[in-house]
Amino acid sequence: MSHEQQGRKSSPRQSYSGKAKDFIDLHDQVQERFRSPPSPIPNPQADVGSHQTGLNLLDSLESFLSTFQRDLGAVSGQISDLQDRSKQLDSKLKSRRKIERPLSSLITDICLPPSLITTILDTDVSDAWIPSIGELEQHLDTLQARGRVKAAKDMVELMAQVQLVVCSPQAFSQSSSPHSPPNKATGKIRAFFMAILKPIKSSMTTNMQVIQTSVLLKYRPLYTFLQRRAPNVALEFQKSYIAAARVYYETGFRRYTRSLSWIKARTVEKSESLVSSEATPPFDLSRLEHARIDGPGIALAYMGDNNNYKAPLESLLRSALLVLMDNTTAEYTFVTTFFPPDASSVPVRKEAPMSPSIVHESLSPVVPDDESGIPAGTLSATTSTSLATPVTVDTNSNPAPIYSLARGATPQPNLPMQLSKEDQVAFNSVWKQITDPAVEYTQTFVKSCMEPIPPIIPLLTMIRLTEDVVNETQRRGCAPLETVLFTIRLQMWPAFQKAVSEHVEQLKKYADGVSSSGSIGGFFGRGVSTTDASVVTICKRYVTIFEAFVTLTAQEEETMIFSNLLRLRQELSKLILKHTEKIEDPVARSTTQGRFYELLLNGLSNGSRPSAHPKTQTEIAYWREREEELRRRMASTNRGRK
Repeated sequence: MSHEQQGRKSSPRQSYSGKAKDFIDLHDQVQERFRSPPSPIPNPQADVGSHQTGLNLLDSLESFLSTFQRDLGAVSGQISDLQDRSKQLDSKLKSRRKIERPLSSLITDICLPPSLITTILDTDVSDAWIPSIGELEQHLDTLQARGRVKAAKDMVELMAQVQLVVCSPQAFSQSSSPHSPPNKATGKIRAFFMAILKPIKSSMTTNMQVIQTSVLLKYRPLYTFLQRRAPNVALEFQKSYIAAARVYYETGFRRYTRSLSWIKARTVEKSESLVSSEATPPFDLSRLEHARIDGPGIALAYMGDNNNYKAPLESLLRSALLVLMDNTTAEYTFVTTFFPPDASSVPVRKEAPMSPSIVHESLSPVVPDDESGIPAGTLSATTSTSLATPVTVDTNSNPAPIYSLARGATPQPNLPMQLSKEDQVAFNSVWKQITDPAVEYTQTFVKSCMEPIPPIIPLLTMIRLTEDVVNETQRRGCAPLETVLFTIRLQMWPAFQKAVSEHVEQLKKYADGVSSSGSIGGFFGRGVSTTDASVVTICKRYVTIFEAFVTLTAQEEETMIFSNLLRLRQELSKLILKHTEKIEDPVARSTTQGRFYELLLNGLSNGSRPSAHPKTQTEIAYWREREEELRRRMASTNRGRK
């Protein structure tokens, strides 16, 4: 409303307000005239004055009403204008509200928060980077999706500079600007991952499993970011890791197998036949515990420096296989978990019920590498040790001791992998590149353990151990190592069959009194006759072999084992008969046979490891039947003499 309109509207109000008293008096006079009766005596002068005053007031009222009507029309027009303007404002408000959320979403998507920029540009890689990189990638994906928006196009250059800082200048050289700060475009994530490999390259005391589980897997989101945004950088780190891990395992297993070879050279255990004349101590059946993974502790690398330390052959083989299994299966789990291109390649894994590591041995601590570039505290669990320190892990319901190249290794989860065939082949290739030296050193040591062929009980113990390691490897899902162990197992069975056949043949020749060039120190080697003492020794050795074979055989029917035991039993039975045939007195002959049978029965029934195995009961029944048959013959002979 203009100032003139306000003036026009306010001046009549003021004039009429000043005459309000006159209007009230006129109103009162009119009311009084109507209420009072007419005067009987008219006063013309008074009537004329009153009439004139009424006319003046009516004229003033008419003027007021006319002015008021005009002002009211003007106000009505202004109200109408205000209503139209209000409608326009309401329409604009509705339009703004419609675009408020999309516009806010666009601004949020294409604009980087100051906190994110500060984290990436002004801080080193740490835990705070994990959510920040995820947020950054969301912004990058949004910019790509909103490529037609001018504001998004303007943000592409800035995003390129941020990626240069995060990844590598080589990865985004095509997007780099001459104004980009060169000291920032160094690739913080790349530098961070490369720094993690420094301890692995510099010292064997570095705990590989701790670095894998506590550092690399923790920061895997940063690596997957590199895979999607800078694949060349991701591939560079993968190759660097393969090279560093290969050298680490090559050095560790070379030193460890060399130490085991030193220990092995101190105890030379020859494969002696049943008919050997040399007085040898009885076989310690406690050595059969080395046939299982969950057995006694393994030989550690530093023990090779102690010239007085000795260990049986099967214990050394067990140490080598368990260290190989633990480290290579852990490496396979890491490779198939860390290096898949993104989370969709490997499904979300459920945590396996693993118990904490229980460290049995402790050596010197590791001095942390301050120049490694790894965030403080991430390697605090790293400790120094020789190769192969045992830790105990309870995996599901099948406990198994796990051994690592370094002390304090975190047990690796045993989880089935669900990878495509192409990915499986690729990761198997990566695993082989890393662990080939370790596998080769272990295979060489196993070959040295088989040359010459060990005694049959340690040999069968080694076979059972290999089978147990194969089963554990299958449970952990490491197919490449499973193939290696199958090859070792297949090499052992023919050697076992050959060793048992030699025992059977030597026992047969000894019974026949035939000399054999293959025997060393055997009775028949000098062409002498059998004696009671030699047969007693052979019976005791047979009982030991039978007890060991049954202890090492869980299945009731295993052709390879029990068919060979049957061959040995047949030859032993023939030996007893042929030896006693030389005795002319029937009573003395029967007494001697009975003494041998009783010796066998006592050994089988009251051995150091009595067994309820069906084959043990069958063996006892066989020799008891021989003894009862002998007693019947003795009773018949005595009755004949009477």
